[in-house]
Amino acid sequence: MSQSETTSSPILPGSAIGVLGSGQLGRMFAIAARRMGYRVHAFSPDSDTPTGQVADVEITADYGDTEKVAEFARGVSVVTFEFENVPAAAAEIAAQFAPLRPGWHVLETTQHRLREKYFLTKHQFPVTSFAAVRSEKDLNAAIENIGLPAVLKTAAFGYDGKGQATVSTAEEARTAIADSPDVERIYESLVEFEQEISIVAARGLDGSFEHFPVVENTHRNHILDLTVAPAAVPPEIAKEAAHITRGIMESLDVVGVLCVEFFLTNTGKLLVNELAPRPHNSGHWTIDACITDQFEQQVRAVCGLPLGSPTQRTPAAMVNLLGDLWTWGEPNWPAALRVPGVKLHLYGKSEPRPGRKMGHLTALAPTTAEATKRALAARDALLRK
Repeated sequence: MSQSETTSSPILPGSAIGVLGSGQLGRMFAIAARRMGYRVHAFSPDSDTPTGQVADVEITADYGDTEKVAEFARGVSVVTFEFENVPAAAAEIAAQFAPLRPGWHVLETTQHRLREKYFLTKHQFPVTSFAAVRSEKDLNAAIENIGLPAVLKTAAFGYDGKGQATVSTAEEARTAIADSPDVERIYESLVEFEQEISIVAARGLDGSFEHFPVVENTHRNHILDLTVAPAAVPPEIAKEAAHITRGIMESLDVVGVLCVEFFLTNTGKLLVNELAPRPHNSGHWTIDACITDQFEQQVRAVCGLPLGSPTQRTPAAMVNLLGDLWTWGEPNWPAALRVPGVKLHLYGKSEPRPGRKMGHLTALAPTTAEATKRALAARDALLRK
């Protein structure tokens, strides 16, 4: 049994926490951890990263370098990860030398869409109809059994719409896989949904559970654009979403933070869309609007400390800032920050590319409608000259 499965004593402030991955989620995690008195070591193939800029130690090495991964894990008291495309093999090696939370089995399940769907169906959580596609023969069978329109996604290494295509005809489906017909994919029926909602929750080492309010998400080009908190959903829907999320975390034995993305169908049914076993873009608003934010909650969970209160103090809305905003030069930050109740978060990325998440704005207000208005107005103001 690995050290991560046997160690139960709290890991106290002053200790070093290791983070596999080096993006903006790791950056915000590191800020929360350092605020609580921890040291942070970041590991990724890149240097001068969003996480590395605020970590105590930045280790630049390939995830396949087993000696470097082992050395990294020996130098910290606990290891976590900030995105699920870290190779599970690297996480498994790290777990031999330090507690890994969530465990590598969580990473292995959630980084692969088919494994994730098989897990969800095995434990009777509600999902849309799906089929594995590993050949054109599989695709033809999926079209016949599930129907059209549908969504084709690569089974691995997909996020923010990458490796994803909506198809309305059999010909479109075949064209979508033509360049790489042997790549493993998942074929899902297209859901007629009323809302896209999500919930971020935490599970402690002792099995304790806390969740943030359900939020409503709006996507643009498959990338999260706007999150409104709390979502305008009936109380029974919010309660069911939390119940499903707790069941998933317990079935998967997650110690840490998990986000569950749902479709709320036109008939009022919740369907699990995707899992993310770490803080999530749709939970960034918690930094400014909750007693304990999602990143502090991750620190508390992986260190075996009591979970904090997720109580929301004020309505909030968050908008993403993509690299497109830099197309005509530096955004007008003063104009955005003149909007009342607006908070700016930038991720330290040097190259603003179209579609790349560079930061976000969170707006606080007495109502969600006003918070949404402020957030959108502040982002619009960035383009003023």
